[in-house]
Amino acid sequence: MSAAAKPLLVTAGDPAGIGPELCLGIADEAQKRPFIVITDAEMLRERAALLGLDVRVREVDISDAPEHGEREILVHHLPFAVSVACGKPDPANAAALIEGLRLAATACQDGTAGALVTAPLAKSVICDSGVPFSGHTEFLAELTGAALPVMLLAAGDLRVALASTHLPLREVPDFITSERLHAVLDVLHSDLRAKFAIDDPDIVVCGLNPHAGESGHLGHEDAEIIAPVVEACRAKGWRVRGPLPADTAFTPAAGKPDAVLAMYHDQGLPVIKYAGFGDAVNVTLGLPIIRTSVDHGTAFDIAGEGKADAGSLRAALALAAELAARQ
Repeated sequence: MSAAAKPLLVTAGDPAGIGPELCLGIADEAQKRPFIVITDAEMLRERAALLGLDVRVREVDISDAPEHGEREILVHHLPFAVSVACGKPDPANAAALIEGLRLAATACQDGTAGALVTAPLAKSVICDSGVPFSGHTEFLAELTGAALPVMLLAAGDLRVALASTHLPLREVPDFITSERLHAVLDVLHSDLRAKFAIDDPDIVVCGLNPHAGESGHLGHEDAEIIAPVVEACRAKGWRVRGPLPADTAFTPAAGKPDAVLAMYHDQGLPVIKYAGFGDAVNVTLGLPIIRTSVDHGTAFDIAGEGKADAGSLRAALALAAELAARQ
């Protein structure tokens, strides 16, 4: 079976958040892109009833890959330890959430599924259960044996990758080494070619400091670490530019690169979320599987109220299907 024909797997995220209703909200996508949700089936039925949604929840096994009926969600049942209350996350259910991720990633690795799409989890809730968890990206990298995961967010033609992800800001300068930047750019360049089918990607690299260091007056990292890495990539024939100040890299003055590499989380993500919030997609590069995700969090405060917008999950499912079709 080709990757494009295999079902996509969707983990429904923290059940106390909006993840379950997002999954119910994309039921119509199943006719175009078959998918199976991994979660507690009874919880999903209860959420559909609470929201007054005419969606049938049918339990299946991942390996079955059955056809969807209209207004139907296929669910691989993974029961939660305790009952779920909207807006009130319970660490007692963390084990099932982690198991769902393991199950989905394994199915993608062994060829049973075409790609993994993840709804949001709350890192703090998982950690409160006693399981160290810094995010989907890092967890899936360790699970699949990936040497270096790279987070990339995409909104239309705008793609922003991160040289560092969930780190305290004071730790970023020491984390950005020549070796790490070389490795991140290798992954980014390779996956833009392999997964996004961009033959000769144009990559803009942001500086770390304001004004990209202002010739050393605002920090040495740009000239001593980032610039030599960029030059080494250019020597390989790659189209890599920088370091550019972040307030230039995202303007028309930088042209229309295929991707921008930001040095840290809040240097790059505010731009792409402003440009496409609700439709942006998180893609983990460097994994042996395809994984996409929503661009937002659990939104516990509106869970169960019918206010959640499924646009980002819809976009994540569509991009996962597109990437799977290229494999």
